[in-house]
Amino acid sequence: MERTSGEGELAGDPSPPTDPVARSRELEDVSFGAVLEADGQPRILWATPDGLEFVGCGLAARFVATGSDRFERIRADADDLFAAIDHDGPTVARPRAFGGFSFHDGHDPVAPWTGFVSASFVVPRVLVTRSDEGTWLTAIGDGADDADRALERWRDRFDDLPAMRPSGSGPGIVSTDRTTTREEWTEGVETALDAIGRGDLTKVVLAQSLAVTLAEPVDVPATLERLRRRYPNCYRFLVDHGAEGTFFGAPPERLVAKRGEHLETEALAGSVPRGETPREDEELFRRMVDESKFQREHGLVVEAIRDQLEPITSTLDVDEQTVRRLATIQHLRTPIRATIGGNYGSNRHVLEFVEALHPTPAVGGVPPERAWETIRTTEPFDRGWYASPIGWFDAAGDGEFAVALRSGVAIDETVTLFAGNGIVADSDPDEEWDEVQLKFRPILDELR
Repeated sequence: MERTSGEGELAGDPSPPTDPVARSRELEDVSFGAVLEADGQPRILWATPDGLEFVGCGLAARFVATGSDRFERIRADADDLFAAIDHDGPTVARPRAFGGFSFHDGHDPVAPWTGFVSASFVVPRVLVTRSDEGTWLTAIGDGADDADRALERWRDRFDDLPAMRPSGSGPGIVSTDRTTTREEWTEGVETALDAIGRGDLTKVVLAQSLAVTLAEPVDVPATLERLRRRYPNCYRFLVDHGAEGTFFGAPPERLVAKRGEHLETEALAGSVPRGETPREDEELFRRMVDESKFQREHGLVVEAIRDQLEPITSTLDVDEQTVRRLATIQHLRTPIRATIGGNYGSNRHVLEFVEALHPTPAVGGVPPERAWETIRTTEPFDRGWYASPIGWFDAAGDGEFAVALRSGVAIDETVTLFAGNGIVADSDPDEEWDEVQLKFRPILDELR
């Protein structure tokens, strides 16, 4: 565990606590965007489609890891801290660790991913939780007296903040720069199709990045608020490393959620645009249902999740295929639920399942090793944390992770966006190109 010297924390805050004590108190509602304007670093925001939201700032502890054992090392370091924390407050307001992982375990954090190492999580010194149980403030101090003082100081500060913060408008786009030309994309897709034709691959997800130069620095919290209004059934996240960049997004896909012995995940693969009318919408959806290309792509994800979870769960239920409709695109979706009691043990950690599932064929491919190698040799950029697990976990090993799609890294007046699409037999390079552009739109539209 890395216990930092306190660099970047709130002025007047002590170094990360050696005797961590957490205290919680209920708040009147407060603007999460206003909380993020506090002068504490690092900052995090995490929100689910069902209304559970967190915003945190300051640093109680940071855990970092690299290499193939990064999931296990993050868990072990966090276990040590969580075992030491004395928390007085409701369960919903408990301390949690927030962060994520890079797509490749050998990730080298170069621009625009400077500061985003292979695995990084923080336990915020100050955490605001909003749920159907109310809004709660949790502060971590060095001992009970320090925690109580921090709680009072922050409560008084939040009393002066507005309950709503204007979301404004986008900063304006000056120019865009693609790392992959249309010709390079076509060549990459055709190379993948050749490998599929030879039987070396069944599916691979190829991605693009888009560097967007803005008229002024982007207000990320305001952008996320606008995304919330337009994409209410998506996650939202923000991981801020100050001058090294802010990773943010509004992903539609849950990787895994664990609550006690219960797991929830989903297959989200196969996509078409939204229609201009309800009838066209339904016709496009029926195309996904009826065409073998879409069913093959979606079925590979369902099968892979089943194969990954069956050996480590006691029951597994695959629901009926449905559709997730967003503002500009719609996806085939299959919910999947599991339990982990019985011989499999109820004390399993969510990171075990994150590691087992990442990357699903929805963002990687089949077979995984061959797909990963194709991605490395084909994509002319580093995925960094794009398409990777991002989320939170707690002392009990419960937590929730999304797949970091519809995402970008903001540094000063530049935002680098990422989007990809699954390539299977019968994929057409031009159609795949058009679908990738649709996936840039959620954030791109809010930057205009």
